[in-house]
Amino acid sequence: MSSARRPYNSPIRQQQADETRQRIVEAARKLMLASGFDGTTIEAIASEADVSVQTVYAIFGSKKGIVAELMDRARFGDAYRKAVTKTREAKDAVARLRGVASVTREVYASERAEMEVLRGAGAVAPELALREREAESQRFEAQGRNADFLTASGRLRPGITTSAARDIMWALTGRETFRMLVVERRWSLSRYEDWLADTLIRALLTDEPPRRRRR
Repeated sequence: MSSARRPYNSPIRQQQADETRQRIVEAARKLMLASGFDGTTIEAIASEADVSVQTVYAIFGSKKGIVAELMDRARFGDAYRKAVTKTREAKDAVARLRGVASVTREVYASERAEMEVLRGAGAVAPELALREREAESQRFEAQGRNADFLTASGRLRPGITTSAARDIMWALTGRETFRMLVVERRWSLSRYEDWLADTLIRALLTDEPPRRRRR
């Protein structure tokens, strides 16, 4: 009687794969910092990471795939995760919205810094359009969860539905607003975050907390 073979998952092998992936990403970032996106080749990345060209293609598919990974790592690093955790642990509506502003700042500030490193990577924007649409969809869903929290808190302004609150948060936390204020008008990151938090609070919340019902 023959027995079916079970897939072999080696923790050591997975660790080696993760380390290889990390070396490739770090090598690409270093080279693009020095030579820009267009001036960096897959061959150079492979050499810097001490792997074969075939390995780079097998893991990332192309330079665009590496750029996508670099952007994701920049956007969703430790500072982002800490801001998200703090936001989710908020006990009241005001703290929740200030958390939303903090998360938004972390994402766009990190993204902007990485794009300055990846000079010329703007040329691959059409190739990353699908990933960006997915990210926007995830952002919209996240604001839906925040809107549910505000509704449950009883602090939404009269006439503002949960759906409307989600739409308002999604619009105000968009990348374009960050670009106009921080990049074009040269606002500091702290000024942008404070403005965004105050604007969200004024737009969405009542001035007074809900009164407790008498028993």
